[in-house]
Amino acid sequence: MERQAFIFNVQKYNTYDGPGVRTLIFFKGCPLRCRWCSNPEGIRPRYDVMLKPSSCVACGACEQACPVGIHRIDCANAAIDGDGAHHINRSLECIGCNACVDICPTSALKIAGEYKTISQLVDIVMEDKPFYEFSGGGVTLGGGEVTSQPDAAISLLTACKQRGVNTAIETCGYVKPEILERFKDCTDLFLYDIKAFDSDRHQQLTGVRNELILENLKDLLSSRSHVKIRMPLLHERNDYLEDMEGLCDFIAPYADYKTFKGVDLLPYHKLGVGKYSQLDMSYSLDGDPVMSEDDLRKIETLMKNKGIQVSIIKH
Repeated sequence: MERQAFIFNVQKYNTYDGPGVRTLIFFKGCPLRCRWCSNPEGIRPRYDVMLKPSSCVACGACEQACPVGIHRIDCANAAIDGDGAHHINRSLECIGCNACVDICPTSALKIAGEYKTISQLVDIVMEDKPFYEFSGGGVTLGGGEVTSQPDAAISLLTACKQRGVNTAIETCGYVKPEILERFKDCTDLFLYDIKAFDSDRHQQLTGVRNELILENLKDLLSSRSHVKIRMPLLHERNDYLEDMEGLCDFIAPYADYKTFKGVDLLPYHKLGVGKYSQLDMSYSLDGDPVMSEDDLRKIETLMKNKGIQVSIIKH
C-alpha cells in the first residue's frame, strides 16, 4: 500500500510561506499548544468535526447519518435557526466518513482531516509547476507540525525535489534531532518558528520548554541548512526587548552565512479565532496581544543594529 499523509488543508497560490508562489500543504497533529494557534483544527492527530452553529437548522439529518453517534439534536431547545440545539460528543472519535457533511442541507458541518497518498499530493503540487518556475516558488509543508509525520513528509518532499520543485517546511522545531536530520537532504528551506526565546515564557505560551527547539535550530544553522527564522509577536507575551537581544546573540554567529535567510517578524492577528467555537475549544489568549507599529519598529531596529536581516510580515 502506498504511503499516505494525514492532512487538513491544501492552499494554492500562497505567497507567505517561502519564496515565490507556493502550494502549502497542512499536516495534522502538533506537539505544541500555542495559545494563539490560527489552525486549531490541525492540532490533534485525528478527525475533527467542525460545526457552524449559526448555519445549523437542527434538522437531525446528521444524527441519523452518523455511524458513530457523535451528533445529538436537542429538539426541546431547538430554536428556529437551530442555535444551541446541536451537540457534538467530543469523547467519541470521528471516523472521517463524511456522512454528516454530505447530508447536511446548510453546509454547517466540516470534517478536518483526510488521508491522501503521496502520489495524489504530488499531482496536486505539480498542477502549478509553471507558477513555481516563473516566481521561484514551490511547495511548503506546514501544519499542525509536519515533522510529526516524518515518513510521509519526507516521501513527499523527495518526490517533489525529483520533479524539480523547490521544497520548504514550516516547523516549530520540537522534534527529535535524528528525525529533523532526515529532512535536511529533501528540504531546500526551513521556516523555523521561535515562539518565545525565554524558555519559561515558551512553556507558558505553548505548553513545552524550548531547549530542544534552540538546539535543533543551532544544528540547522551550523550545518548550513537554509533557514529563515519566523517569530510570531504578541504584545507583553513574547515581545520583550531583552528576549529579542538574547535571540540576536544566539543567531549572531550565523548572521553572515549565506544559508541564513534572516528573521521574519509576524505580528499577532486574529485569523482562525472563529474556528475555536466550531471545535468546542476555548480561545485561551486574553487581553489585547496586538503589537503597536512603534513596538514592531523597535524590535526591527534592534535586530538590524545587531546585523540581523529582518522583515515585518503582516497577514
